[in-house]
This record gives sequence, C-alpha cells and structure tokens, in this order.
Amino acid sequence: MDSRRLLRNSATALAVGGLVLSGCTDRSGAVAPSSSASGAAGPAALGAYYGQKVTWRDCGVPDFQCGTVRVPLDYAKPDGEQIELAVSRAKATGPGKRLGSLLVNPGGPGGSSVGYVQGYAGIGYPAPVRARYDIVGVDPRGVARSEPVECLTGPQMDAYTQVDVTPDTAAEQDALAGSYKGFAAACKKRSGKVLPHVSTVEAARDMDIVRAVLGDEKLTYVGASYGTFLGATYAELFPGRVGRLVLDGAMDPSLTAEQLNREQTAGFETSINAFAADCVKKADCPLGTESVPAALDALRGFFRETDAKPVPTGESRQLGESLATTGVIAAMYDESAWPQLREALTRAMGGEGSALLALADSYYERESDGTYANLMFANAAVNCLDLPPAFPGPASVEKAVPSFEKASPVFGRNLAWAALNCTYWPAPATGRPHRITAEGAAPIVVVGTTRDPATPYKWARSLAEQLSSGTLLTYDGDGHTAYGRGSDCIDTAINTYLLEGTPPQDGKRCS
Repeated sequence: MDSRRLLRNSATALAVGGLVLSGCTDRSGAVAPSSSASGAAGPAALGAYYGQKVTWRDCGVPDFQCGTVRVPLDYAKPDGEQIELAVSRAKATGPGKRLGSLLVNPGGPGGSSVGYVQGYAGIGYPAPVRARYDIVGVDPRGVARSEPVECLTGPQMDAYTQVDVTPDTAAEQDALAGSYKGFAAACKKRSGKVLPHVSTVEAARDMDIVRAVLGDEKLTYVGASYGTFLGATYAELFPGRVGRLVLDGAMDPSLTAEQLNREQTAGFETSINAFAADCVKKADCPLGTESVPAALDALRGFFRETDAKPVPTGESRQLGESLATTGVIAAMYDESAWPQLREALTRAMGGEGSALLALADSYYERESDGTYANLMFANAAVNCLDLPPAFPGPASVEKAVPSFEKASPVFGRNLAWAALNCTYWPAPATGRPHRITAEGAAPIVVVGTTRDPATPYKWARSLAEQLSSGTLLTYDGDGHTAYGRGSDCIDTAINTYLLEGTPPQDGKRCS
C-alpha cells in the first residue's frame, strides 16, 4: 500500500492530501495571495491562459462534450512549458435560467473528475441542479487525462501491493522501505518533469483559469473528500472569486501528515466497529455473533493468519495480509458494500480469497487485464508535495505504532507503516499544514458525516470553524461523504444552496 491519506468517494474510486508561487508563503505555510488573486482578471503574465477558448468536441459519451485547457507547467515561469488539462461537461438541460458552470471534484488526490462527471455527476446529480448548471469535470494536473503521473507497470504494482505492511523483523522493515524507495524512483524516472508541479495550490490556480475560460465570474464548486482541500485552497487563494462552494467529507488543512494519518486511522476504527455491530446481528456473520469485541478479535486473527499463510485466490496472486486489509478498508467507504464484505470474508476465512481480492483491486483501480489506473501514482505525487512526510524513517514509525494501535487496534500497525511512503519522495514538499480562513469569501458549506471512515467528522467541524464564512452541515450516518447518498435532508439543503444561494443554518443536522 501507499499512503493511507488516500480518500475516496463512494460514487467512484478516489483519495488526502499547499503551497507555491504567485503568492508568497510564510513559515506556517499560509499563502499570502497577490493583489491579482482576488481581482476580476488573471495576472498579466497569465493573460493568454485566462483568455483562451475551449474547442468543444463530442466525447463519444452521449450528452457530454470534451475539450482541453492550457495551463503553465510552472506558474513561476508562465512563458515556459505548457500542459493541457482534460475537461468534460454536460450542458444545462433546462428549464430555468442557466446559472453557469458547476465544477466538481470527486477526491483523491488522483480521482478523475472527467470520469466522475461522465459516470455520475453529469447524469446522477439532482435534476434541478443539472437543469440550471453545466456540470463540469477537470482532471487535475497529474491525474488521468491531464499529464498523468506514471510510476510502476502492472506486474510491478501487483508486487508492490503485496508487500508486507506490518513488518515483524528488521528484514521485513527493509523490504517495505525498499518498496517505497522503488516506487518513488519509478515515478521520478517516468514522470520527473511533472512531479514538482502537481501540488494542490497549482491545481487550484488551474481551476481559476478554467473558471475564467468557461465564462464564469465566480466559481461554483462541489468537492468531495480531498476535493474539499482543493476547494478550500481555492478559497484561500481567490476569496473574491468564491461563488457557491460545497466541501463534502472535509479535510483539516491545519494537521500534519502524521496527525492526518493517525486521525484517519481512528476514522477507520469507527467504521469497522459499525460494520461489526451490524454483522453480529446477522446469522451469516463470518466474524461470529457473540459480540462486537469478539468479532473484531476474529478479524484481527484472520489478518494474522493471512500474514503467516496467504489465502489462495485462483490466480497467481495470493491474498496476504496487505491485500486482505485493503479489501476490508475498501468496503468501509460505503455501508452498502457491507453485505459484499461479509460474503468476501466468509469465503476468504474458508480458504478462497478471490472476492476479498476483488475488493482490494477496486480500491487500487486495477483492471481485469492487470493494468492500473494512475490513481495511486497521482495520490502519492500530490500528497508528498502538499505536506512534509509523516516520518523521517522506519525507526520513527516503530515509535509511533503504539499511538496508531491505540487509534485503531484493527488497522493501526498497518496504517502507521503505510504512512512511510513520502519519506523517500524525490520532489521536496512545497506545502505546510496551516489553517485556512479565506477572509472575504462568500458563505462556504462544509459537510461532515459522523461516522465517516476516511475524513473523520472532527475534520469537518475544524474546517468550518477555520473558514471565516464556513457553515457546518452534519449527516448523522455511516460512509464517506453525504451529498447524493440517500439523505433527503442533506440533498435538499445543498440543492437549495446551489440553486438559490442560501446556505443551511450553521450546525444543521440530518440523518
């Protein structure tokens, strides 16, 4: 596994993550926007980018158009090399007056916004929202169709995902560190040009160019998971251009990488407890029906068994502890996957691991032909730029393991060691943890789910408090993110905000 600061949205495979250029950064990492950051037009040096036109073409997907937008590879050198961002939109369907463009980001970093728009948002967002807005997805730099970061081949990724992430010996620690070093070296070899330029700050600056190119005076945006950090960063850089922003499944930008990883670990413990509480009520629960603590003990025992003796899957890959843990984690993002997890655990505990392996493969975006999407590559590249590494080396991880195991007896050791990956990254971090206030921005709606595994609810509370215009909307439930996941109360509140500009009352709760 790579960094467990991977966030996903239930509608598509996704994953956490800053700061650079046009503004200056102080020692806290906070951006001081240049005077042009909140004006009506882009800086003079970027005029050609802000003034470009998109040539829209058929996507090969009914009712969608596609195009590209040029941005500078390096904002410090706007006259230098350019890259192209892939953009897709579903035009407003009517009736009613068009309100402009609604940009969406499904999370990651590494989730494809183009794929998200075409596969979900452009057809699955509430009809009144799609009637009034063009629904637009832009693959951020380094992601999918936008100068994608590439690292390992399919067979190399297969080997990487099977490395033991709970090392018990010095030799196993060395092997794990070696796998992270190899991953980083492969990324540098295949994508060295873009690695220093895929930060969230640069993606936010790109988003402002896209806003202007689409003809919108202000940005209307729904960001899920990591997309909340992207949206909050945009608000920090361009507070005067904030229109209606929804940040769903929020991150806390004030935390260090170690804090983020540890607190996310606790979030997964909350979710596995909720799964176990549901499971023990069912006669077919593979973890038993005695009690939640007994069920969690059974799961830990299963992980230990797969560490010692991997489970056959019917193919060359076996289900060891790393893939088994990933398969369980994958099902924590959406409670609708719990029945699938029960079945997969039943089969794996009976000696047949293909179903749990399939869950792990979905998490990694591994295709049936053995190829991988670039999700994990972009995820590491962005995360490792946005924050300094969680740990300087294996010895520091070993010292931190007890605090991670306290946060999650089930996942703690695994997720502590998974946070080592940025230690060996070839591009130095450009961001630092800091509070985002976005003074002067219009009201921003921050959404938190009380038992969210990947973005703990406390993060939403913190971000809403940091933002000078933040409004907290709470979903009392399970799973990752809230909009479009079955709560009429949540959906009505967000739809009203997007369509009428009226945010929900701060502190509003839904179930």
